[in-house]
Amino acid sequence: QVQLEESGGGLVQPGGSLRLSCTANGNIYTIDTMSWYRQAPGKKRELVASITNRNRRDYADFVKGRFTISRDDAKKSVSLQMNRLEPEDTAVYSCYADRIWSNQGYGYDYRGRGTQVTVSS
Repeated sequence: QVQLEESGGGLVQPGGSLRLSCTANGNIYTIDTMSWYRQAPGKKRELVASITNRNRRDYADFVKGRFTISRDDAKKSVSLQMNRLEPEDTAVYSCYADRIWSNQGYGYDYRGRGTQVTVSS
C-alpha cells in the first residue's frame, strides 16, 4: 500500500530555518505532482508549494523568496526548505501527491499525516 510520510517538523525561533521531507513508501514507479499544504488552528488548509514531475515549481505568495520545494525521484521524496520563518508559518504541514503509479496500478490523492511546525521565541 502506498503511503506518504513526513519528517522534519519542530520548534524554531522567528527568523530560523527548517527542512521538511516527505517520502512515498511502497513499490512505486512514478509520482506526478507533489505538493506541500499547511493548516493552522482554526484556519483552512492552504497550498504552500508544488512541483511537477518536470520540476515546474509554484509557490503561494506568502512564502515566495523564503521557501524552496525540491524533489528526488530516485528516493520518491519531496522536500521543503523553509527559511526566515515567521510566527504566522506555524501550522501542520502535510505533503500530497496527485497521482502515483505503483505495482498496484494508478492511485490518486495521497496525503501524509502531517508534521507540526511551530515558530515561536
